[in-house]
Amino acid sequence: MNGVLVVDKPAGMTSHDVVATARRALGESRIGHTGTLDPMATGVLPLAIGRATRLVQFLTASDKEYVAEIRLGLTTDTYDVTGAAVAETEPSVTRDDLAAALQTLMGDYLQAPPPYSAKKIGNRRAYDLARAGQAVQPAAVPVSVRRLELTAFDGVTATVEVTCSAGFYVRALAHEVGLRLRTGGCLAALRRTRSGEFALAEAVGLETVARDREAAAASVIPLERLLIAVPAVTVTEEGERRVSHGRDVEAAHLESLAPEADAWVRLLKADGALLAVARPRRPGGSLHPSVVLI
Repeated sequence: MNGVLVVDKPAGMTSHDVVATARRALGESRIGHTGTLDPMATGVLPLAIGRATRLVQFLTASDKEYVAEIRLGLTTDTYDVTGAAVAETEPSVTRDDLAAALQTLMGDYLQAPPPYSAKKIGNRRAYDLARAGQAVQPAAVPVSVRRLELTAFDGVTATVEVTCSAGFYVRALAHEVGLRLRTGGCLAALRRTRSGEFALAEAVGLETVARDREAAAASVIPLERLLIAVPAVTVTEEGERRVSHGRDVEAAHLESLAPEADAWVRLLKADGALLAVARPRRPGGSLHPSVVLI
């Protein structure tokens, strides 16, 4: 079994729990997630299966979309409602105030991850240090927020839709909104609706995966339907042989001209099967199969 199974992760489970469930249900040890979701979060969790695990580096780098609920007036140590309260206030914020604060968090900037996160400080996870009572502040990292829309607000809880880069912490966004409004704030709920090319519409409930192997297997997205935004070229039989040995593919080994690309190119068989993901050696030059799938 090779491909990606998009799971609608339930609340209360870690991403590793979901992977373990899928491994047992499908009888496949080679399964890995493509970016964690916090235990309280739900929604799109793509699982790479079999040879697709070699593509995780590409699948984790894509933009994400979320629907988040931000609770104002409550600050916690984890930046979400599962943590210990640090401060509580009675928020007095208008919708315009909130919209203005959100507007300042659009675009490209450096975001400080939450102290309770999987970021490493030295050789230890930040959350391990935080749980041990140490003052923790992981280094800020570049992030991008392309969309941040306020869809509902009742004076205490705001619902926002977020489109952001990989590595963005919605918990940190909720905390920062609270700081900017001077009310405090934390994440009350989170649902991921898209991860790269995978959306909720193609997600399968974990309970289905656990009880119905055939249904889960039928929902696996095959290799040839992955990385569809990456340019592709079809190789000849000789090109396929060279790819299988990790050798460069020249123009003579392609059924058509190589696409203009300075990053990655998919190498396909005549029937559309994905053989490898290659890097151009130079513009107009050979293609080196960096990730071989056969």
